Amino acid sequence: MAKTEDRFVKTYSQGTINVTEIWVDKQTGINYLFHASGYSGGLTVLLNRDGTPVVTTVSKYDA
Repeated sequence: MAKTEDRFVKTYSQGTINVTEIWVDKQTGINYLFHASGYSGGLTVLLNRDGTPVVTTVSKYDA
């Protein structure tokens, strides 16, 4: 089976035990915040001040 192109790209990463990352969906441009600490973690949509999702220009990640 051929490898398909990844839909998400990691744009930011910080930490080793307490990990914080930002992932961008290359199809929609929506940014997600991922945080993990020890054996637990969570993922949520990254929001602007007005409550709308943070959107990155999708063409930036087209390759």
